[in-house]
Amino acid sequence: MPPRAARLVLAAGVGIVLVGGCTIGDGAGRPIGAAVTEAEAQDLAALLQRNQQRGGADFVVTAPYGEDRLLTLTGSVDFRAKVGRAQAVTSFDDGRPEDVRTLFFTPEEVWVGDVPGLAEGLAGDGATDAAYLRRPVTTGTEDGVPLLVDVLTEVVLNLAARTEDDPRSFLQGGYTWEGQRSIDSSLATLYGMPGGRTVAVSSSEDLLTQFVTTVAGGGFDVTITLSDHGRRRIDLPAEERTAEAAAHPGVAAGLGI
Repeated sequence: MPPRAARLVLAAGVGIVLVGGCTIGDGAGRPIGAAVTEAEAQDLAALLQRNQQRGGADFVVTAPYGEDRLLTLTGSVDFRAKVGRAQAVTSFDDGRPEDVRTLFFTPEEVWVGDVPGLAEGLAGDGATDAAYLRRPVTTGTEDGVPLLVDVLTEVVLNLAARTEDDPRSFLQGGYTWEGQRSIDSSLATLYGMPGGRTVAVSSSEDLLTQFVTTVAGGGFDVTITLSDHGRRRIDLPAEERTAEAAAHPGVAAGLGI
């Protein structure tokens, strides 16, 4: 069984590996690509647990999934309750207006709201008080094609663990030290693993700052940046403001939900 920090998330040919990292010294005189040390492996093993202990974080996820389009999720996650909220923006290079909507998500369900025409469409379909459509998460299902946004929110929720991993998994897994650079004006240390994936960790707090991976079969990188680690409280949309997507298939399909 691989460690949680090397969990493999597979959905319709999209593979994302979660990796951990830590900050040990300033790396003076150390060659890029050097294997992690035993001390680093100890810290790597506790990285996702630190996210759990802090409680949550703000995040920005970017996924340039086409030649002319970029999906950006900006929001907050409560790692302890496994719930998140984000604004999802799809931008285009060909002059089309941005597609903007609000998401709430758990490991099992996604709520979609603030979509032009959604409230009117639901009202015309009998759900007069609803402003959000709720649907099951599409990753891990046997039928249907998983949506990219669901894959991304699943990865965000998986960036925490209740217990530490086995440090030996990091010593034997090809993890390497990849130097330091500034992320959001703060110094971070980078660690890598086979496949070109990297993780950046704050040099001042030993907290996960950024995770970058290439989506298998997609040919594009997904970048997740975490900031302002700490407790979060995220309230899901009220039941009276929520309609089931399965009960309103025409509205859901028409708005791409």
